[in-house]
Amino acid sequence: MDAQQIMQSEDFKRCETFHGHICGGLAIGYLAATAGLDWLREKRALDEELVAIVETDACCVDAIQVLTGCTFGKGNLIYKDYGKMGFTFFNRRSGQGVRLSMNPETFRVNERQIELFKKTRDGSITEAEQEELKTLGLQRTVEVLDIRPEDLFSMTPVTAGMPDKARIEPSKPCSRCGEPTMASKLETVDGSLVCRGCV
Repeated sequence: MDAQQIMQSEDFKRCETFHGHICGGLAIGYLAATAGLDWLREKRALDEELVAIVETDACCVDAIQVLTGCTFGKGNLIYKDYGKMGFTFFNRRSGQGVRLSMNPETFRVNERQIELFKKTRDGSITEAEQEELKTLGLQRTVEVLDIRPEDLFSMTPVTAGMPDKARIEPSKPCSRCGEPTMASKLETVDGSLVCRGCV
């Protein structure tokens, strides 16, 4: 499929609805998720049979959640704060996995987009610039979706490092704030069990 066909697909529209807008980051996540699922020969997870490990908290992760069915709530979406466009997908049944990392030479940052993002954050963007940013986002989406996943990403098979299934365990009150906290997340401070928020 070319970019226009992908953008008209139900899968991409679901990603757009979940994320709230179209952008190059969403397109990266779409390609990463579809390439990972294809590599694993899997469809969207119904429970915890798939695991996604993401190394960024950027827009792309929303498409990965929608397409793979991996979520924080199920414990099969794991975030590692590395600031990298790196995505690992595991199949618990087969024990196989694949890590995708962005090829730096195939994707370049658009400096004008970065400039307009900054103006959005500080509130100085004009209506005309908002329209320009929207147009640039659409152009960027098409550019990304027209890149073959094997050109956009390095793909490396992975067989080690699959995380354990999500743990469900009782909560205990924090000795400082009194809020129920997963017991394994409490820390001992001066002989008392304290939640990480109070530490």
